[in-house]
Amino acid sequence: MTSMPNYGDLRAELETLTTEAFRPELSDIDRLSTLEIARLMNGEDTTVPAAVAAQLPLIAAAIDGIAERMARGGRLVYAGAGTAGRLGVLDASECPPTFNTDPSRVVGVIAGGPTAMVTSIEGAEDSRELAAADLDALALTADDTVVGVSASGRTPYAVGAVEHARKQGALTVGLSCNAHSALASAADHGIEVVVGPELLTGSTRLKSGTAQKLVLNMLSTITMIRLGKTYGNLMVDVRASNEKLRARSRRIVALATGASDEEIERALAATDGEVKNAILTILGGVDGPTAARLLEDSEGHLRAALAASAG
Repeated sequence: MTSMPNYGDLRAELETLTTEAFRPELSDIDRLSTLEIARLMNGEDTTVPAAVAAQLPLIAAAIDGIAERMARGGRLVYAGAGTAGRLGVLDASECPPTFNTDPSRVVGVIAGGPTAMVTSIEGAEDSRELAAADLDALALTADDTVVGVSASGRTPYAVGAVEHARKQGALTVGLSCNAHSALASAADHGIEVVVGPELLTGSTRLKSGTAQKLVLNMLSTITMIRLGKTYGNLMVDVRASNEKLRARSRRIVALATGASDEEIERALAATDGEVKNAILTILGGVDGPTAARLLEDSEGHLRAALAASAG
């Protein structure tokens, strides 16, 4: 006869986590009207930005470390399980169309592999070894950064990813929604966005998921700003892969230069549709090949290339 597993220790551990706390005042939530529940949920969500704000100095420090390494050719790798893993994959997948990055530069690994994006493979989160194997497949270097993401801050896959990456010499960030988490302790940069107990007990795709999305938005977006992927608040490295983005490309050139439609079309034609290059040809008064050379010399920073064109 097979003995039942002893879940006592794990249950006791979960009961210490803020993200798992039970809120007796919400025990009759299912008796409320739909509008009342929606108001409750919306009220909960409004508390998340303040929790993120409390961590901004730590977030900024992590971003500076990430950007420094990515400028040397390193990669940004997110690692997590369940909702946290899916959010990392989502953020990584949006970098190529937004910032024209190579898909290998920002990567999301999720416990259970790509299938886990749409199918629950939650058991995979219990394996530190799986995390190490997933990272070994990427051949980490000291210029890479691994961001472990876990609402609880105890998920073995996320903690294992950070511990393994640190042994490989990579920079590590631990993003959790509980204070004093194992994940933050294991990382070079620990970020703990404590959003409090969820509306539904333990459903960390709610406030915790929102908090993680906000922080991941910052990590990737501000890193890309630091790397020169923007000009002011314009996405000048946008990849025009569909009609909407082709129209956006023209609007970005117009906003940056004030040029006429005819001049914008000539500039984009001369630069194979590259927005940043087109802006440089207009504002710097240079031809397409010169714009390409100036941007290469300035490592893609448009402001620096513009200064060089005027020199």
